[in-house]
Amino acid sequence: MCLAIPMKLIERGELDGIVEIDGIRRNISLMLCDDCEVGEHLLIHAGYAIGKVDAEEAEKTLALLRKYADNMEDL
Repeated sequence: MCLAIPMKLIERGELDGIVEIDGIRRNISLMLCDDCEVGEHLLIHAGYAIGKVDAEEAEKTLALLRKYADNMEDL
């Protein structure tokens, strides 16, 4: 199973960009999603933006991932 994480694009170059989530920044490739703009939420998988997601959907997904991570700490 593959997992793509929604992250916000905060800087953009021609074919790359910087995304952020919870203060963590990563350099990513925009080769597969070249029409994105700073401020949009992107689905990031293996260092590549593979699609866009709206802010509401991104937050719902992140809330579920955070809940899962919190439950893992209880094991």
